[in-house]
Amino acid sequence: MPPVWQALGCPGPAELETEQGGRTDEQHTVTDSAALHGLRWGGSDTLRATTPERSAVTSLNIANAASHHRGAAHKVEGMSAERLYFRQLLAGRDFAIGDPIATQMRNFAYLIGDRDTGECVVVDPAYAAGDLAGIAESDGLKLSGVLVTHHHPDHIGGSMMGFTLRGVKELLDEVTVPVHVNDEEKSWVSNVTGIAPSELTGHGHGDKLSVGAVDIEFLHTPGHTPGSQCFLVDDKLIAGDTLFIDGCGRTDFPGGDSAAMFASLRSLADMPINPEVYPGHWYSADPHASLDSIRDNNYVLRPKSLAEWHALMPG
Repeated sequence: MPPVWQALGCPGPAELETEQGGRTDEQHTVTDSAALHGLRWGGSDTLRATTPERSAVTSLNIANAASHHRGAAHKVEGMSAERLYFRQLLAGRDFAIGDPIATQMRNFAYLIGDRDTGECVVVDPAYAAGDLAGIAESDGLKLSGVLVTHHHPDHIGGSMMGFTLRGVKELLDEVTVPVHVNDEEKSWVSNVTGIAPSELTGHGHGDKLSVGAVDIEFLHTPGHTPGSQCFLVDDKLIAGDTLFIDGCGRTDFPGGDSAAMFASLRSLADMPINPEVYPGHWYSADPHASLDSIRDNNYVLRPKSLAEWHALMPG
């Protein structure tokens, strides 16, 4: 079996020219891992046509995004930092320790919960999902659900392109909790993980999930996959592989759509708030950054029209 990065059709480390330069010991593998996954620069080998129906839905999402985000930001205003439980956890360092694939891919998983009620959810548990449940338990919280940004195995486990990783399915062998996915991603998640669609909880753009008193808003951001989604909680945006600190997710895998990615990136860039962005991988100097900073520095947010986007990301 080929290495995971090769099975995914990604360039090797030597093939990626980096703009980042040297790193501290904690960060020295960041740019290599970006090469392994081939996502940091976000290039699309194939520009896929967007149907009128898909374009209309994406445009509607963009039109509604400002009101959804503004309402979410106001709703959680006043929640104490002591009550909100939020942890960003790096694969290969904080969980799945010693797993060479997890170490190479540098995925982030997240735990979000309410310290007062003791509930929490986990975002994108792959490699060693039991480790993440154990971390929550050691912090005094009990897992009450799984949130999925998209169906790729390095985020939720399963089989794809000739390789298999552990993840959500193995977690469900240990705990019975709902798995929250976007409606457009249900079949993809099921095909990759083997979890029946009837066992997945589907959501649309703007849906909210309450974890104790913590509200999490679901934002449909197609492009990397048909049902990619981000999560807005308090002043934090968990962006999955839609938006990185530098670059964005690639669109040349099955289900990818370059035009939809452009629309999703614009919807995030145009939000009337400035959340801290937490990506699906550590591919940059910093593990998270403010949206204002990303607006100013991330080149994928520079195009203001689809024509400009296609000029930047030619197929």
